[in-house]
Amino acid sequence: MALTLAALAAERPLGLRVLTGEDVLDRPIGWVHPTELTDPQAFLEGGELLLTTGLALDEETAPAYVRRLVAAGVAGLGFGVGLSHDRVPGSLVSTAAEVGFPVLEVPRKTPFIAITRAVSRAVAADEYASTVRIGRAQQELTRTAVGKGGPAGVLRKLAKLVDGWVLLLDTAGTEGSAGAQAYAGEVREELKQLRTGTRVFELDGHEVVLQTLHTRVRRALAVGTAEPLDTAGRHVVNTAVALLSLALEQDLKLTHAWRLLRTGVADLLSAGQHELAFGVLSTVWGDPPEPPWALVALVGTPGQRRRVCDALEGEPSLFFAESGSAVLVAGRSGGDVVDRALAAAASAGPMHAGLADPVPLEDFAAGAEQADLAARAAEAEGKPLVTYAEHSARGLLSLIDPVVARIYGENLLSPLRRHDETGRGDLVESLRCWLEHHGHWDVAAARLGVHRHTLRNRITKAQDLLGRDLDSPGVRAELWVALQA
Repeated sequence: MALTLAALAAERPLGLRVLTGEDVLDRPIGWVHPTELTDPQAFLEGGELLLTTGLALDEETAPAYVRRLVAAGVAGLGFGVGLSHDRVPGSLVSTAAEVGFPVLEVPRKTPFIAITRAVSRAVAADEYASTVRIGRAQQELTRTAVGKGGPAGVLRKLAKLVDGWVLLLDTAGTEGSAGAQAYAGEVREELKQLRTGTRVFELDGHEVVLQTLHTRVRRALAVGTAEPLDTAGRHVVNTAVALLSLALEQDLKLTHAWRLLRTGVADLLSAGQHELAFGVLSTVWGDPPEPPWALVALVGTPGQRRRVCDALEGEPSLFFAESGSAVLVAGRSGGDVVDRALAAAASAGPMHAGLADPVPLEDFAAGAEQADLAARAAEAEGKPLVTYAEHSARGLLSLIDPVVARIYGENLLSPLRRHDETGRGDLVESLRCWLEHHGHWDVAAARLGVHRHTLRNRITKAQDLLGRDLDSPGVRAELWVALQA
């Protein structure tokens, strides 16, 4: 910690006497600069303890001299007496007291070089302490990064080292130290204004340093502290940024390799290489679930597929793999495979799932295809889940593109709908009910709540408008498809 004016004044061998500014003696001394210039502003950076004997000062010039030092950001003034002046000019003391500027009287017996040495020793000790702090912090962060703690451990360690909170942000979400999530929304808004580099801003009484990481996936580290970070703190944050960038890039490559291995195992299962596939499964991930398997396919964007794989990592008794543009999840039939797969999908965003019938191991390829077809149907219909049994029960309609089927139905039935819009009958619904009951007049009429002769008239009218023979099984099939679309 930098030497303050109070600590310097407390060094008894120097014999310094505080004349003004007792309430601001906690100011740190950046350096010591002796000068007899009446206007040394051009040679100052701020934070210095200025030493002078007042050779060019008197009662008239002293007030303006003090104000120039205050404007230059000088920490304080050491005035040597016994040479040019027997005592510090009264106007200098009164002006300094008025503006709250510290003035220390330096006795004749104390050479300025003694004060300079005292400050130099303190600055050197402070720099050494800062270097030691940085070194220790770097060691602790490195041990955490290469140990079991990983990136999450680095975040917790960094928060402790800087006595603040820490957030790691990426496109998927945020991860941070205790209490940090409360700031995630505001920090993410600030991140929108930062492409790369560092941004510093105030947030809820904290200074926040937001710094992008050197990773292919856009990520950033936010560090919030009650007081601005000192030089050592900034070095510690930079070390954490470097370690997190390296660790996350390595994790990304390793995760990609593991997922390629999972896809390879799924390909082996589809190819009928069950013994080889089970050997890899047992060696790498433990005993696989017992067949027959329930298979769930999850379709979504590449980002959603990546996040759902993250969510499924570590799930016991489940095997998952990316297969084409879907994530295939396999588990013991009769278990909670569907619930766990849907829970993982929910954490990744709105995805669509397809469930295959329980399949024995030798039918894995067929089951995977069934699950994928059902998932595509769920996606087309905007449903979270469709089973293959439900999908296949749709018969001919399941083989027709929904858009094509809708256009076909609208064109074929348009004469009937135009007639119904005039209010002269309900031909579309009458035709639907008649076909649904296989042309049985009495049953269909009762269902519609009309007389059978009324229904006959409506069907005859529909036949005339359509220009089709409704006694033809092929025509009836076409009309039924159009009505379902």
